[in-house]
Amino acid sequence: MTVPPAAPDPHAPPQGPANPAPTPRRSLRTNTLIVMAGTLGSRLSGIVRQVVINRFDDTLTDAFNVAVNVPNLLRELLAEGALVNSFIPVYKSLAVEERRKLAQSFSGVLIAVNLVLTALGIFAAPWIVDLFTSANANIDHAVAVYITRLVMPFLMLISLASVAMGLLNADEHFRESSFAPVAFNLASIAALLLLPDNATWLAFGWLIGGVAQLLVQLPALSRFGLLPTPSLRAHPALGRVLRQMAPFTLTAGARQFLNLYVTRLLTDADQFRPGTQTGYANAQALFTMANGLFVMSPALAVFPRFSQHAADGEWNSFRLLTAQTIRTTTFLAAPISALLAVLAPYAVSLYNLSDSYSAARFEAGAGILTGWALALIPWAIVTILLRTFYARERTREAVVVSAIGFVLEVGLYRLLVPVLGLLGFGVSTAISGLLMSAALTAMYARHISFPWSAVGQHLARVLPLALLTGAVAWFVARFLPEPGSIVPGLIGLTVAGGAGLAAYLLGALALGLPEMGGILRRLRRS
Repeated sequence: MTVPPAAPDPHAPPQGPANPAPTPRRSLRTNTLIVMAGTLGSRLSGIVRQVVINRFDDTLTDAFNVAVNVPNLLRELLAEGALVNSFIPVYKSLAVEERRKLAQSFSGVLIAVNLVLTALGIFAAPWIVDLFTSANANIDHAVAVYITRLVMPFLMLISLASVAMGLLNADEHFRESSFAPVAFNLASIAALLLLPDNATWLAFGWLIGGVAQLLVQLPALSRFGLLPTPSLRAHPALGRVLRQMAPFTLTAGARQFLNLYVTRLLTDADQFRPGTQTGYANAQALFTMANGLFVMSPALAVFPRFSQHAADGEWNSFRLLTAQTIRTTTFLAAPISALLAVLAPYAVSLYNLSDSYSAARFEAGAGILTGWALALIPWAIVTILLRTFYARERTREAVVVSAIGFVLEVGLYRLLVPVLGLLGFGVSTAISGLLMSAALTAMYARHISFPWSAVGQHLARVLPLALLTGAVAWFVARFLPEPGSIVPGLIGLTVAGGAGLAAYLLGALALGLPEMGGILRRLRRS
């Protein structure tokens, strides 16, 4: 593929020293596989954790799923997305000694902010739960308040774990950070199985997992000389990081407005039965597994490379990497999207260890997951394009599009959920994803020539293959046992899912997709 060189980006971020200390770099494929392996372990163990949580009755699980929304209200801003996407580009532009000082200053500020917010969350828990639930709620308010107070320290734990992840990922050490969520799930599972089945230990199981996720990364930080000593001493680059994080308040606020609306909607007893909130969480865990493995893993692995190309002004390489990453993620996401849309009831059946299960949970999970499956490909493109903006420190444009998209999604919920029911959640998400990807692509093309031909030709072949995948899986599923419990769920996913995936891979081979060639080469070497 030949792409003419792009003009220098007039909005490129300030470049660091000409020769910052080099970090040994693995290949992008190796990094991606490491992140995917960690994500697979995380998501599969997360499904097991969710199965264990489903042992509790609807009263506890619905209250718990409302309560964990409270620390998650600030999780995206103070941890994970905002931190990693704001911190890495600035960190990568500094010399080694300045990187260490920035990490110390940033971690100190983050701890101070988290202490204040945790105290406020514990004190204001009753009012926060009122905010998150419908006036005619189908959950136990007192239980939700009690669990909220217990899980608030999770915000501090996940923020510190995210600092550790950001430091390791910035130097392309992905193994420890990628497997840290596995430690979270395993510790939570152990706690939930060994401790009493009540609200207190349901909450403490979550906190124990957060402690494990932080602790398993500390040895790697120490080994690579990256473990910071938190300090409130100012650093010149801290302002750059905070300025990059500031626009995330807009997108985080819009996302939480969306989450708030969804939670209030699901807890409305006039529209949904008790158990629907837990069914939503079950569907979310399955969708998050697919999105994390096939979309977020490549995005996380490639983000430091995007940041380095931007810091070095290598815009031709930046554009080529954009095309390559979109192709990879959509090639992986397309068959999974089709299979989830067709086999959602079988997937949700994995949560039910016996034939005695909550019908409300099952129906809600299957209906919501079916719709969300349609959103996987549009959001794969959105996820990659957002990273290209963050890497160039053009955060404001990216978060404005994201915020508008989330507000639009709320409007679509109001319009489509009354008409389509549970399916309306996913259809709304898919439509907002399509509109956001179109907007981000147009904005990208204004500053860096977008690889239209490479991406367009790829999607023109992948999307029909996805339709074939879904059709084959649907046909095979007609001859299988009805979904409901774990055994027919496993049969449906294995047999019908396997048949659909085989059809996709054979079609990709027949069309000569380069991604299929890469898979075959790796199989020959193994």
